[in-house]
Amino acid sequence: MQKEITCAIVDDEPLAVQLLESYVDRIATLRHVRSYSSAIQAMLSFPSEPVDLVFLDIQMPEMNGMQMARQLPPTTHIIFTTAFPQYAVESYRVNAVDYLIKPVSFEEFAQAVEKAEKVIRGEVAEVEMRISDESTNKDNDYIFVRSGRKQVRVDLSKLLYAEAQKDYVRLVFESEEPIMALMPLKRFETMLPPERFIRIHRSFIVQKSKIRVVNGNNVIFGKTVIPVGTLYRKSFNELIG
Repeated sequence: MQKEITCAIVDDEPLAVQLLESYVDRIATLRHVRSYSSAIQAMLSFPSEPVDLVFLDIQMPEMNGMQMARQLPPTTHIIFTTAFPQYAVESYRVNAVDYLIKPVSFEEFAQAVEKAEKVIRGEVAEVEMRISDESTNKDNDYIFVRSGRKQVRVDLSKLLYAEAQKDYVRLVFESEEPIMALMPLKRFETMLPPERFIRIHRSFIVQKSKIRVVNGNNVIFGKTVIPVGTLYRKSFNELIG
């Protein structure tokens, strides 16, 4: 009989904690030690309650999950569970076993646990779980967004503009079908290199190099007319001279 793997959950969202706890209960090889509502709380307890595996959120007050991960001993393995896909590459630099985007399905959870078990039991070398430096997004050429139940790669060089549509962002490209990304425009904006993109309206972000036609206070992409909002006109006018 294989030794059980001890685990903890660190997340400031009670509903997310409850979901992960229910998933842990369904996997016989996991033993849930404790759940923590903050990274600081977890770090204070870990010396006396060490675990093999941590399900770790990233966006938390006081200390975020990435900061906590850098302080964990190599014997504590990490599966990130977060609503923010932009930290994926960085997660592998702190030796995370996997990176799950909320809402996490049980199938995704179980697959990540299986990977962690192989690492913890020494069946897979931990270095094999990392992304090599050559595969990282050094030049801000792409990002990943959640569309439906999938993570979809967005090639930034082809993106014309992003439009807010309630809980989604509609991404429009030069010669590809639009993508509906499940996130607010404000969050999407933080994923973009600011030297390449500019917000021109509360509902629109455009790629600077793709601007070809400006008519008064409007940017024209084919048959699409995007107004430049009053609050954004000064920075936009500085851009176009």
